[in-house]
Amino acid sequence: MNTAKFLSTRELWQQLRREADAAMAADSMLSAAAATILDHPDLSSALASLIGQRIGSAGADRAQFTRTAREAFAAEPALVEAASRDLQAIVRRDPAITGLLPPLLNFKGFVALQAWRVSNWLWRGGRADLARLMQSAASDQLQVSIHPSAAIGTQVFLDHGTGLIIGALVAIGDEATILQNVTISRDQADPRRAPRIGRGVLLSAGATVIGDISIGDFAKIGAGALVTSDVPPGCTAVGVPARLTNCAEAAMP
Repeated sequence: MNTAKFLSTRELWQQLRREADAAMAADSMLSAAAATILDHPDLSSALASLIGQRIGSAGADRAQFTRTAREAFAAEPALVEAASRDLQAIVRRDPAITGLLPPLLNFKGFVALQAWRVSNWLWRGGRADLARLMQSAASDQLQVSIHPSAAIGTQVFLDHGTGLIIGALVAIGDEATILQNVTISRDQADPRRAPRIGRGVLLSAGATVIGDISIGDFAKIGAGALVTSDVPPGCTAVGVPARLTNCAEAAMP
């Protein structure tokens, strides 16, 4: 998992099954968790079941969300490929994680992101009411609210996944890392435009990014920062209101 090459979805699924077998052999108390993997024929089926179980508050809700996720994954296999890359990105970036199974089963940020991928598929298909219902359920059960109209790349890591709000029309690039209690939203004075978050951006805990602004590739937003203007690529923004630091001289205002 430390090489640049990503496992294919099929390879990842085989690795998950091996890890589930090993976990169950090591501790019988993990049998129910391992069944999340071993009872399913492939990653798409396991993901759909996981989404239904984690965001549904009752049996009927869980069944409905599971069916909807299966429908989305069957219609658009790229969603499953994106989930595979998201999961592998967690292992690459989190030094406390050494396998694929723990983040799949335990990281609610990962589940919330995959539930958003389904709700976004619904939104793009003209099924806005069901998309919003999934957003509401994920917000209630996981404390992560991502509007179905947002656009999010792959290899994205929602670390800790509590108190996270990603509003309508927000765009987030590949390889972004977003910590807890982050808000990314439109400015009510101009609700037609929303923040655009570049590739490889780090949004630290408690950061707020508001308005028609751009956060450049590989920029870093410090903990608790309030960002209401553009951040050039590679810069760090800290403070309230945010000021730029660690920029090349040409990028400084």
